[in-house]
Amino acid sequence: MKFIFRIFIIFILFLILCLAGFLIYLFTGQAEPVDKIDFGITFSQYFAEKMELDWKKMYSNILDDLNVKKLRLIAYWPNIEPNKDEYYFNDLDWQISEAKQKQAEVILVIGQKVPRWPECHIPGWAKELSENEKQQRILLMLNEIVEHYQGNKTIWAWQIENEPFLKSFGECSKLDKEFLDKEIALVRELDLDNRQIILTASGELSSWVQPAIHADILGTTLYRIVWSDFLEKHFEYPIPPVFYYKRANLVRLFTDVERIIIVELQAEPWSHKMLYETDAEEQSKSMDLEKFKEMIKYTEKTGFNEAYLWGAEWWYWLKEKNQDDSIWQEAKKLWLIKDSPCQAQTLTN
Repeated sequence: MKFIFRIFIIFILFLILCLAGFLIYLFTGQAEPVDKIDFGITFSQYFAEKMELDWKKMYSNILDDLNVKKLRLIAYWPNIEPNKDEYYFNDLDWQISEAKQKQAEVILVIGQKVPRWPECHIPGWAKELSENEKQQRILLMLNEIVEHYQGNKTIWAWQIENEPFLKSFGECSKLDKEFLDKEIALVRELDLDNRQIILTASGELSSWVQPAIHADILGTTLYRIVWSDFLEKHFEYPIPPVFYYKRANLVRLFTDVERIIIVELQAEPWSHKMLYETDAEEQSKSMDLEKFKEMIKYTEKTGFNEAYLWGAEWWYWLKEKNQDDSIWQEAKKLWLIKDSPCQAQTLTN
């Protein structure tokens, strides 16, 4: 009995040492530097409307004033199929057409779980369907979207669902992995352009391996200051930039994925209420001009060379409704620097 107990203790100590070594690996060192980061923006028509903004004017400002060339756009099911078997693409067509005119490239997010709360966006007519019936309607919707944008060169990648493996976030039913596989297989089969498939994962709260196994490209989120319902206050992740770099290397080691991008980089507040329900003081607890600058500096140390900022609707709201364009102007430098080295030198002096 004593021998068995000793073996058990040795085994536990071995596990503790392995865990300690793994954590030391993830949390120490520095990422290999990159020459530059290509920044993009996620744009949500749905959220711009929630913020009571002129979404077309705002979108035009993103393209013309900020000079953004990388966009992540969203095909919201309630917008695409407001009534059963009646598909409406006008708004999304306009966004993609404008991007084409400005020589911007687009990731299009499709599925039922897409960016912005409540995460799963389901048209009213489909809410009372059984899960099986709902899944069949989602597949029909994906078929319509892929066929509609067949041959459209502005769209270079499909993101299928949003953080599908992240549990306990959003008003969604339990993940059906077999159905996710069906969605991916359908898009691959239909898309004659063989565009890349992106799956996404939480940078801090979930494994990257599962989505990486199914995807051509892995997209991770990166958040620094979030609201914790458990703590009932804001919480800053005690994570160094190298953490994301090391995780990416491990994923590349154990899967076939080579390209990993930051698909959602926090650049807006996170609170216990919806953003449009909070005041400036509450917003500043998790994001303001200085925190925005710090986030960009942090990102530059992660070793990633592509990142899509999350929060342009808020920057525009501050500028138009709050007469504060400080973050908008600071964000503008990201694309001015990219396009004009001389101007970049001026901005840093």
